[in-house]
Amino acid sequence: MTALTNDVARADVINRLRRAEGQIRGVQRMIEEGEPCLKISQQFSAVRKALDSTYLRMTMCFMEQELGQCLPADSAQKTNVDAVLKDMENLLARMN
Repeated sequence: MTALTNDVARADVINRLRRAEGQIRGVQRMIEEGEPCLKISQQFSAVRKALDSTYLRMTMCFMEQELGQCLPADSAQKTNVDAVLKDMENLLARMN
């Protein structure tokens, strides 16, 4: 896990948001073209999942930043915190 100050993490979040933006445009197009509600609802579900996973990524980033400020960078506890955060992210991801 990396903070959003990291270029790779920032690019990942931006790409996720761009995908969700494209999905929302697709939903708008489907509505304008009169697509069946079932198909539209399936796309809404995909958009929600994309936004939920992006929100989870941002929440984990926040937690990592806040906890990282409390511990010295070379601390053995830092390794333990990183492992706990990774486990927590995996558990929360399953809830979506």
